[in-house]
Amino acid sequence: MTAWVFRAVVLSALVVALRVLLGFAMGSLPTYGTLWRAACLVTILAVVVAWGMRDGRAHAEARTVGWLAAAALTGLTSCAVCWLLDQAPGIELGDAGLLYELSSAASFIFLLVFLPALAGVALGHARRPDESASPAAELATAS
Repeated sequence: MTAWVFRAVVLSALVVALRVLLGFAMGSLPTYGTLWRAACLVTILAVVVAWGMRDGRAHAEARTVGWLAAAALTGLTSCAVCWLLDQAPGIELGDAGLLYELSSAASFIFLLVFLPALAGVALGHARRPDESASPAAELATAS
């Protein structure tokens, strides 16, 4: 399994799990809907930025195309799975149609993954230790 497929599978599972939890939370305590939505949004953003920073620190080469493919697959897969789950009785995810899920919702998830991931990669790359510095010079500046 390539890295971008693994990212897409993990992030799709996260999005589906959060949307299902959001559906149950909205059904039980709908007056806290803004709080539930914000918590889900922050969770997704935190995971994506942290993963992007890890990527930026670990690899010197650009990861844009991998994150682009992962975001596209995450958007389409998670929205298709959520639409299928919404068809099951007892699971309320908003009653959106298939066309909406595969176009507007998938585009939103795509941007929600792609843009913060690139910001995370940039931050991770900026915080990456300089490879040209020798260990002796690092020890001298540390003390």
